[in-house]
Amino acid sequence: MRLKQRYNVSAAEVDFQDTWQRTKIAITAVSSAKHATELELQNALKLIDSFPEIERTITDMDWL
Repeated sequence: MRLKQRYNVSAAEVDFQDTWQRTKIAITAVSSAKHATELELQNALKLIDSFPEIERTITDMDWL
């Protein structure tokens, strides 16, 4: 996956595996600073948005 090659994130398909043209992907990142994590996740989302065939509809961010 391009996300994992370019950015320090992990990604997994977590829902809708059997549904055509729909998926739910979880992207995670770990660092000692929240700001660095936010930048990495924002860059990953920009990469996803750069593909016109992908429509990102809902994005939630949780901090633990």
